[in-house]
Amino acid sequence: MTDILQRVYHYILTFNISIFDVVDVTIISVIVYRVLMLVRRSRAAQVAKAILLLLAALAISSVLQLRVINFFLSHMVEMGMLALIVVFQPEIRRFLEQLGSTSLGDMFSREEAPPEVEEAISQTVQAYASLARDKVGALMVFERKVPLDDIIKTGTALDSTVAAELLKNLFWNKAPLHDGAVIVRNGHIVGAGCVLPLSGNINLSRDLGMRHRAGIGMSENSDAVVAIVSEETGSISVAVNGMLKRHLAPETLERLLRNELLPKDETSGSPGKLSALFKSKKGDKHDGEEVRGK
Repeated sequence: MTDILQRVYHYILTFNISIFDVVDVTIISVIVYRVLMLVRRSRAAQVAKAILLLLAALAISSVLQLRVINFFLSHMVEMGMLALIVVFQPEIRRFLEQLGSTSLGDMFSREEAPPEVEEAISQTVQAYASLARDKVGALMVFERKVPLDDIIKTGTALDSTVAAELLKNLFWNKAPLHDGAVIVRNGHIVGAGCVLPLSGNINLSRDLGMRHRAGIGMSENSDAVVAIVSEETGSISVAVNGMLKRHLAPETLERLLRNELLPKDETSGSPGKLSALFKSKKGDKHDGEEVRGK
């Protein structure tokens, strides 16, 4: 047994792995993982498949010595690098924004949400339950790490705590700001009547109106959590990272917002984030379909 352990030990030493190699592989793994997640949640998935097919055809043409085909494919790959930057400009910008919004302090300190956030969630759920019952359209954006100052500038700047009665007044169909989105930052309303970017995904269901497309578009272009009430059906939806969860009960809305906006140790359930956001429980009678966005 000792002889076997010594052989294993000497075999491991032949790898000559240093701590810098581990750090190097870890960093590359994180970058590749983030890129794959970005590709999976966007229209880049289809383009990535086409690129893989192109590279496979290039390799086959090289092995079979198909010189003409190899010549054209190799030049297409060279010119394609510049084209990819243009095609994926929104995705690249979003990736860089998310990267820039993560500081070293966020990595080593425990995340704490302002006490107003929990009250904002409670007031939002109360308002949405009433708005859904009366079929009054609503669109709220909860800012997280990516700043939404450019979006706030498209509407009317406010500085108010989130209150159910205030939200119902803002979204009343005769109110001046009812057509736009309400922006919430750290539990405070900082903008109303704001214009959101529409989703560029052509595969979205035709049942989704402009309010839902704007909510999905906002979630595609930032890490914000978007809560929506349909004016036609009164159904409640939540959009995160380009994905939409529809036909939610108010209780489910509260759980999703808490999972997304509060730190893990402040939520009553298991760690939430995106995985918990789109994981429905059997007791939620009104939980419905999930729509994948851009």
